Parts: sequence; C-alpha cells; structure tokens
Amino acid sequence: MTRTRKIILIVLLVLFGLGLLVWWLLQGDTAELSVDEVSGTDPVLSAPEGEAIPTVNIAEPIGWQADEVPTVAEGLAVTRFADGLDHPRVLQALPNGDILVTLTRAPKKEGDGGITGWIANLLMSRAGAGGESPNQVVLLRDADGDGAAEGRFVLTEAVDSPSGMAWHDGMLYVANHDSLVAFPYEPGATEITAEPRKLMDLPPGGGHWMRNIEINPAGTKVYVAVGSVSNIGEQGMEIEEGRAAIHEYDIASGTSRIYGAGLRNPNGLAFNPWSGELWTTVNERDMLGSDLVPDYLTNVPVGAQYGWPWVYYRDNIDERVDGPIPTYVTSYARNPEYALGPHVAALGLVFSQAGHRMGEAFSQGAFIARHGSWNRKPASGYDVVYVAFDERGNPQGKPVPVLTDFLNGKGETRGRPTWVEWAADGSLLVSDDTAGIIWRVIAPGAAPGGEIVRQRSESMPPQRELRGDPSAAFTDDFAREVPMPIN
Repeated sequence: MTRTRKIILIVLLVLFGLGLLVWWLLQGDTAELSVDEVSGTDPVLSAPEGEAIPTVNIAEPIGWQADEVPTVAEGLAVTRFADGLDHPRVLQALPNGDILVTLTRAPKKEGDGGITGWIANLLMSRAGAGGESPNQVVLLRDADGDGAAEGRFVLTEAVDSPSGMAWHDGMLYVANHDSLVAFPYEPGATEITAEPRKLMDLPPGGGHWMRNIEINPAGTKVYVAVGSVSNIGEQGMEIEEGRAAIHEYDIASGTSRIYGAGLRNPNGLAFNPWSGELWTTVNERDMLGSDLVPDYLTNVPVGAQYGWPWVYYRDNIDERVDGPIPTYVTSYARNPEYALGPHVAALGLVFSQAGHRMGEAFSQGAFIARHGSWNRKPASGYDVVYVAFDERGNPQGKPVPVLTDFLNGKGETRGRPTWVEWAADGSLLVSDDTAGIIWRVIAPGAAPGGEIVRQRSESMPPQRELRGDPSAAFTDDFAREVPMPIN
C-alpha cells in the first residue's frame, strides 16, 4: 500500500470516527420516567444529568386534514370554531360573546444572532414558529350560535408581537413583547381606530417573548407575566432584570412593581375561584435531561420567589449557574404546587367557571394547554389536560387528558395546542397555533355548571398576652441558647 493511500485511509477512518462521535452526541438523553411520574403534587425528581449539547426532538407540524380532529375525552365532542388563521395564540372572551385572538410570532431580532441565532431560527422554523409576526388582534363572532365563527374582523394592527389581552370598563389591554398598552374599546365594535396608550414598558423580546396578562376580579390591577432571556442566566443576571417575574400594574395610579419572581417563563395567568389567589403556568429550565425539570402550575402570593435560576422545586440547587446564590433564595424559595411534566411547555390556563358545559367529570379544576416539547425523548405535551382541584382550591391527582393525538407517532404533529378560553355558551376554546385552528370542546347535552363557592376562613384572633416560656415558640437554629465563653 502506497504512502498516499495510507494517508487517505487514515483520514477516512478519522472522519468516520468523528461522524460516529457527532451522531452519538446528537442522540441526546432518553427519558427513564413517564410524564405521569414527573407530574402531580409529588413528582419524581431524578438526579440531574447536565447536557453540553441539548437533546433535540422536534415534531414537524404537518397540519390537519379537513376531516380530522383531535381525540377528546369520553363524553366530550370537538369541532372547529375557526380555521385558516395565521399563528393564533392567546384567546380572550368579551362580555358580548365575541372572541379575540392575537395572531403573532416572536419579534424580529436585530442582526443575525451568530451561530446561536441561526440554530434558534432553524429550530423555530422546523417547529412551525418561524417567519414574521402578523401583528394583529382579530375578532371572531359566532352570531348564529352554531359553534363556528362566521364573522372575522381585524380589530387592530397597532401592536408588536402581541400576546395577552384583557378587557375591563371600556378599555382593551394588550401586552406587546415590550410594553403594556390600552385601547378604548366597547364590545360589539369590529374595528379600533384609536392609537394605543402605553401604560408601562416591559423587558423586550428575548428568549421568551410572550407576555400574558390578567386583570384582578376587582378590575384595579393588571398582572403581566414576563419570561427570562436565558435558560439559567448564562448571559448574566443584568440582562434578566425585570424578567422571570410577574409584574403588577395599578390602573388608578399608573405604578407597577414586581409581584412574584424566580419564575423562569410564566405564561398562563388566572385567579383561582376557590381561594381568590393568582395562579400561573411556568416553563422550567432545560438541559438537565429528558426527565428534568417539570413545568408546573402554582399559586403566586405577593412577594413569592420560586428560585430561578439558582434552585428548582424549593431546594434543588442547579450547580451549572455561575455566581454565588443569594442568601434569601434557599431560605424563601417556594415549592410549586403541581408539576405538569418535563418539557411539556405549559401555556394557556383557565379554571372551571359558572356556566361551563364540560360535564360533571370536568367541573372542578383547571384546563391547561401543553404546547409540546422540543427537547425530550420521547416527546411530551402536545395536548390539553385537566387538573382536578378540591373544594378548598388545591390541585390533586394526575393530569387528565382532554384533547390528544396531535402527535401522529411518526415524529410529526398535526398541531400544537397553545391557549384555552371559555366561550359564552360554556364550551372550551383551544388555539392551535401551527395549524391555524381554534378548536371548540363541549359535553353535548351537559347542563351549565353552577356557581363556584369562594372558600373563606376567619383570621386567627391576636395573642394579647404571653403565656409560659416565650423562647419555647422558637425552634430554629438562630433561637438556640449559646453558652457564653469563659475568659
């Protein structure tokens, strides 16, 4: 064998070896636990397995055939409320029964973003989220009450990658990716001609660009969910200022504050009808393996801290995060109330309400759209689930499938459920962004659900005198008696 042929053979062997190495690295991590095992009030949290290269398993959207619909739970039926929409995401019902939907995508980025930006754009395109944002708020109207919207109107285009919407007292509030704005609007009108009034700036775009909003029952405050730029703060925490948090905007005073923090990517917002508390769905961190970390559903008391990026699920420290852990995090980080499964991308959230027509089996709980994973093997999410709540407003059990079979088992998905909202007739509407469809789910023949009773408890009476040894009330380490040193 000549010297040249030996060199060529060696080069080919090296290239073959490198190819095998790249192939092996790109296989990613395969889950050892089921999604159900990593769901509920007591999820299994496996040992973290840090990934230098993320697991990539993107289901390619192929759309629904004209005669196809998702599979629904027993006792329910599903039909198309609207279709042919350009990437519909957030839904908002109006008092007169009209439905608003934001047609939207991520804001346009300045520059090309380098190799990271190129990869991100490639992944988004494959997942069906690429392209320019339509930047529209569209009104859908079912005037004849047949369960399908025959009326369609572009309400406004004076928005920029819009997400959340809320209406109260003659004002329509919309969250752009970089601001909270308000339009004067009375239900029934099919066009908004007024320019938006900016209420507050929001941290713009970034890795997580959706900004959902919710108005409190009193109509005095707007809550705005803002996700992080990064996975675990790897771009520095300065850029994360005001992110991974829920903001509270006071309508009367025009002031705002951080209401809850340490929430990597909060999305759906809704007030729990049994307790009156604000709840949210949160997308947790990536690249710790296919079994970690579960997205979650939780309450958000004022001042709540959920630990991102330093910890997850109360006391699990993420060793990958650079920099020291602030002392308060490990002491005050809260444990999420309910795990929704790893990498499911939990988005839209609604609670049961009076007048719903989903039947007795789905009469007391929350409905959640799980948009679907891009980095788990096998894929997770791509469905709508129901989480039952007890009479005191606490979640229980495991997620119950409501709308499924978006995945076809061939590495493809017909669509991706994104948001949920109640229609005036008691049906549940579900936006499917990559398919451009809004689904309508109802239990045929079901009577409208009754009013939900708010649970209220009396405050404990104040202790007006000390009894016994006051030091006995303290059990923490800081309260221990320490013997004085002897000089």
